[in-house]
Amino acid sequence: MWEELQRVLLDRLRAADRLDFSRVTVDASHVPAKRGRSSPKVGPSPVDRARPGSKHHVLTDKHGTPLRVSLTGGHRNDVTQLLPLVDGLAPVRGKRGRPRRKPRALYADRGYDHDLYRRRLRERGIVPKIARREQPHGSGLGRIRWVAESAIAWLHGPRRLRTRWETRDDMHDALLQLAHCMTLARKIPAF
Repeated sequence: MWEELQRVLLDRLRAADRLDFSRVTVDASHVPAKRGRSSPKVGPSPVDRARPGSKHHVLTDKHGTPLRVSLTGGHRNDVTQLLPLVDGLAPVRGKRGRPRRKPRALYADRGYDHDLYRRRLRERGIVPKIARREQPHGSGLGRIRWVAESAIAWLHGPRRLRTRWETRDDMHDALLQLAHCMTLARKIPAF
C-alpha cells in the first residue's frame, strides 16, 4: 500500500514539474532503538558506542524530495543500501513520454566510497559523484548533498521517528513510509 501511495504522489509531483532527475543524493541517519533489540533491523551502532539502533536511508532528487526510503539495522554499512535504493525506484510517470526510472548522476558522502559500487552505477548509466576517503575535506559536494540532510530532517519531523520505540520492524518501517508520504504530500502544489 505504501509503495502505491508513494508512486501516485511522485507522479503528481512530476506532473507539477517538481521533480528533477538530473541528479540524486543518497544519505543515511542513525536513530537509537529503545526496544526491539533482538530484531533483524536493530544492531549495534558504530557511531554511538555500540548502543542498539536502526538506520533510515533516503534517496532524494535535486530539490530534496525523497524518492525512496528504507530501514536497516544500525550496524549495516551505508554502501550496502546504495543499489537497493537506486534499483527500487519505481518508474515515475506524470508527464507525456517515457516514465523516469533512473537519475543521470548520484552524489554521496565518503560512507559510500567503494569502487565496486561506482562500477555498478556506471553499468546502470548513472554517473557516480562520491567523495573519496583519502581526500581532504572540502570536495565541494556539501553544496549539493545538503538536500539529503534536509530530507532526513523532514522525515524525522514526527517525534516518533527520531527514536525507535517499536519492537517490530514492520511497525517502524510503516511509520517511516508514512512520514515519506507526508513529506511528498506537503510538496505537491495546491491546484
